[in-house]
Amino acid sequence: MRYTLRQLEVFVAVGRYQSASRAAEELGLSQSATSTALAELEKQFDVRLFDRFGKRLQLNELGHQLLPRAIELLDRAAEVEHALNGEAGLAHLHIGATVTIGNYLASLLVGEYLQCHPGSQIKLGVHNTATVIQQVAHFEIDFGLVEGDCQHPELEVENWVADELVIFAAPEHPLARAGKATLAELARVPWIVREAGSGTRQTFDAALRHIGSKLDIRLELEQTEAIKRAVESGLGVGCISRLALRDAFQRGSLVPIAVDGLDLSRQFHFVVHKQKFRTPGMQAFLQLCRDVAANVAVSDEIVLGRHAAA
Repeated sequence: MRYTLRQLEVFVAVGRYQSASRAAEELGLSQSATSTALAELEKQFDVRLFDRFGKRLQLNELGHQLLPRAIELLDRAAEVEHALNGEAGLAHLHIGATVTIGNYLASLLVGEYLQCHPGSQIKLGVHNTATVIQQVAHFEIDFGLVEGDCQHPELEVENWVADELVIFAAPEHPLARAGKATLAELARVPWIVREAGSGTRQTFDAALRHIGSKLDIRLELEQTEAIKRAVESGLGVGCISRLALRDAFQRGSLVPIAVDGLDLSRQFHFVVHKQKFRTPGMQAFLQLCRDVAANVAVSDEIVLGRHAAA
């Protein structure tokens, strides 16, 4: 063979980050060693895999074609090394999850997965929907678990489980004491909401589109726990997944507010690049996700813990 796995690792890292310095950091190499490995790969085959724009490297057409094949080859090589080392796990997984899924489901799913496959390694990153979709599209992660819509033409989207947002307030709030509100009343109170680019904000904006311009949005936050604390302190009302509010509703520290005719339902999805090789580890984790949601109607009915023992 006229190329090495190390050269492919360098090519893939540079392709993901579009930067030799970031690729070097990821691989634990010097920048000169990274640049040399990439230059040797291109020289051996007399090709160019990147267009150069100063220090930025952008995959050209050939590079785009090669990237998913190189990733697949490296994934298969990792499986071979795992087997030769006698390790029982399913190699390394890099998963992206949006904030609600990441905080309330994904970390628990990772725990169950590692109990079933104790030799495996998982890296879980939690970001908003737009960021996770971008990471999947650039092959920076193996797959994403997202709560917003995805229309990216290079990604495959699979429905996972239904979810529902709920409007809520502190118990002493006038709307909480009433237990319900009209759209006109919602337009007269301050709001604490998720940031633009999040799946939660996407669903919220769509549901309240008729009065969106009238809403008094006082605060935008990236974390659902921060929104809950702000609402508990009386700063306004919020709207996040019922999954994230399950414990607070049981304690009575927050109260749901019903709004007739308001559709706050949505879907959680799996997002995988169409050209991504699905390793046994990926397939096993996605199947675990399907299994825990197989007999539930909405996300907050998922109970984790029984599958690892099954």
